Amino acid sequence: MQASDASQFNMKNGTPGPFDGPQWPYLAPRSIYTSVAVLMGTLVISASVVNGLVIVVSIRYKKLRLPLNYILVNLAVADLLVTIFGSTISFANNVNGFFIFGQTACKFEGFMVSLTGIVGLWSLTIVAFERYLVVCKPVGDFRFQQSHAVIGCIFTWTWSLVWTVPPLLGWSSYIPEGLKTSCAPNWYSGGSNNNSYILVLFVTCFAMPLSMILFSYANLLMTLRAVAAQQKGLETTQRAEREVTRMAIAMVVAFLICWLPYASFAMVIAINKDLFIQPALVSLPSYFCKTATVYNPIIYVFMNKKFRSCLMHTMSFGRQPLTSQEVTPAVIRLPGSLASAIERSGKKVTPS
Repeated sequence: MQASDASQFNMKNGTPGPFDGPQWPYLAPRSIYTSVAVLMGTLVISASVVNGLVIVVSIRYKKLRLPLNYILVNLAVADLLVTIFGSTISFANNVNGFFIFGQTACKFEGFMVSLTGIVGLWSLTIVAFERYLVVCKPVGDFRFQQSHAVIGCIFTWTWSLVWTVPPLLGWSSYIPEGLKTSCAPNWYSGGSNNNSYILVLFVTCFAMPLSMILFSYANLLMTLRAVAAQQKGLETTQRAEREVTRMAIAMVVAFLICWLPYASFAMVIAINKDLFIQPALVSLPSYFCKTATVYNPIIYVFMNKKFRSCLMHTMSFGRQPLTSQEVTPAVIRLPGSLASAIERSGKKVTPS
């Protein structure tokens, strides 16, 4: 069912369509829309600040312009665009209780949120795969160069465009979902046109990147654990191995919190179109995805001591001196003791 069809259907039943007026109390109480508006407003402010800082600080300090950090800036740009075209519009719509910008804007919002969301998702995948290549050495003494980073960034946008343009051309569509205050691919109207698209999108933009992330971090952890086992008597090595393990697990869990609910809902409802789920619950997974715009930079960037040093130097207007240590990529750095142990074991680790 297209968005205009849904609007006409609702009007025939005496309720406003998604573009015609407030959806309360037909879909959910007004308090639900107010609560979502507060959440979206909070996300808009916090995500704009943290991702803006990542971009500004990365541009300002040459020490942070390392190849892998290009991918992290690409991630920050994608998250910032999700905030501008997703969370901001969702905030305004929830304040009013319906999609106030009209059907054309709905298609544009659904397209932009899907596009930038998938860019961010594949950026995380490239970060994980790069760590696997550098640490585990499946292709020898691989070095992640600037050209690799540029190619990686171009790939994320190209791949995302390939799978987000089709709904604009007739393969499925972008329509209001859940509370009717945000738009997304049509994963709950059923039909072969919609279901085939959702299935392909699930495989290419969720199953594939998730498999690569799990494969990369699993191999990374096995490599580190094997080396740490050879250094049983060294508490610092074992502690370093535990720290890297916790960080890798945090990254995988954060990824699953962001994307698993949405992907699961889409597949379940696409397969069981007669299954009824409360509109507020249908909208919930999309809000999980938007929260990633805040915790992605915290996990992948702000947890790095070197980036924090540059950040504090910026925010203190230069009064706080920078550390004299060399700045290294802001994601899963190998502690010195563990990197040395890997090098001695024959798996030489080179900086990316």
